[in-house]
Amino acid sequence: MTAYRIGIDVGGTNTDAAILDENLRCIATAKVSTTDDVFGGVRAAINTLLSETGIAARDIGLAMLGTTHCTNAIVERKRLQRVGLLRLAGPATAAVPPLANWPEDLAAAVALKWQIVGGGYEYDGRILSQLVEDEIRAVAREWRGNVDAVAICGVFSNINSEQECLAEQWILEELGPISITLSHRIGSLGFLPRENASILNAALGEVMGDVISGFAEALKATKLDHVRALIGQNDGTLMSADVARTFPVLTIGCGPTNSLKGAAFLSGRKDAIVVDVGGTTADIGMLSKGFPRQSALAVDIGGVRTNFRMPDIISLAVGGGTVITKDSTGEPVIGPQSVGYRLTTEAMVFGGKTLTLTDISTVLGVGLRIGNCVPDVPATFCSRAFDSVLKRLATGVDRIRTNAAPLPVILVGGGSALFPDHIDGTDEVIRPANFGAANAIGVAIGDVSGEVDRIVTMRDEIREQTLASLRNEAIQAAILAGADPATVEVLEQEDIPLSYLPGNATRIRFKVAGRLLSRA
Repeated sequence: MTAYRIGIDVGGTNTDAAILDENLRCIATAKVSTTDDVFGGVRAAINTLLSETGIAARDIGLAMLGTTHCTNAIVERKRLQRVGLLRLAGPATAAVPPLANWPEDLAAAVALKWQIVGGGYEYDGRILSQLVEDEIRAVAREWRGNVDAVAICGVFSNINSEQECLAEQWILEELGPISITLSHRIGSLGFLPRENASILNAALGEVMGDVISGFAEALKATKLDHVRALIGQNDGTLMSADVARTFPVLTIGCGPTNSLKGAAFLSGRKDAIVVDVGGTTADIGMLSKGFPRQSALAVDIGGVRTNFRMPDIISLAVGGGTVITKDSTGEPVIGPQSVGYRLTTEAMVFGGKTLTLTDISTVLGVGLRIGNCVPDVPATFCSRAFDSVLKRLATGVDRIRTNAAPLPVILVGGGSALFPDHIDGTDEVIRPANFGAANAIGVAIGDVSGEVDRIVTMRDEIREQTLASLRNEAIQAAILAGADPATVEVLEQEDIPLSYLPGNATRIRFKVAGRLLSRA
């Protein structure tokens, strides 16, 4: 019998875990300090769950992991692979080189080698320039031994992907089994943002490989190597390890997304504002029909403008480990620094010397009392600091709204225990049971999704047939990924006429999701 599932979310400060039964009832949760590697913290969290519940390892059938490793790698400019970019666009795009608006330190971290070659399409699908096989093969030979991964980006490849696929074939024949990212699978409209997203995806291959292998090692060490392992992505659904290796960039932002999904599940609310407070940040997002609202704008990741899907999240430098200092006038300064996973050694409530938001909350007697002592800090100073933090939260909640309609605010995350059950400007604040592990529960209950995002020529006589075909394609993608066919439903449908393109060009997007089959 494999009735149970485990959800694990690795954050910058803590690794949270939860075990759920076949009815998705939360049996137990665990919170341990995040370790430098994936293996240590995940193993400790799983061992804690199994020992506290007495559930046998053989009764666990599913394990899901949400991770911030890819986000951290970009933000910290660490462990990024050397990328070779092949731009199929010459000579039309030579005026704007790749990485034109990237931060210098991030551009240096990916050590990009790039080449603009013939290729690409016009906006109406006509060929802009023919591919030259010898040209592309010559570039690949120059890159041999000098790049770890390749990104291929063609002008309007989201209308016709044939050239990108052909270039991929030639590069594989020259370089052997190397990771290749094709831009039409990553981004949408907007050539440079799509190119940026493709480069980032290629650069993250090693990081995701380490995450997957570390997760597998932790499962093996806890006698769970028989379970089906899945990775959370940033739209609140799950993907296999193989898909995660191919599209590591889709895990960026999955931490807040998992918390939003968990908040919806724990509170029973499908439409709400969620405030997820961790050790370093407070992430504020919006739930719509039980799923995180996606950003409608180009998303900035580590200083790079991209156009692939991301949850609409406002992140504030406010968390349990946020460092509190004074300015020259004695007024409190909130962060942005955080002690992170060193909270239990550096915060004053644990005998350390750094004043944190946890210490401020303890002095004021607000929220959950943790630690073993009360810091000797003036209450008036603490009150001013705490009021400043509450104003930031209230402002963030107001910014995420799209209208004045009343919506409940759901508080989740371990750091939310430091805050009162009221936020200015809100009518209702909900702090559900197991709120501290909402992120782990969110990834554990994740559905399996399928998506189609394509530009097509839409004629009235075949409109319904075209829509049905694309809808079915998205549904089949979800089923192939492991969704129960009986539960797959359409979550989002977009039908956007592109008036600046000829031939009744229309962007069609279908997003579907279904419950995971435990024995898929």
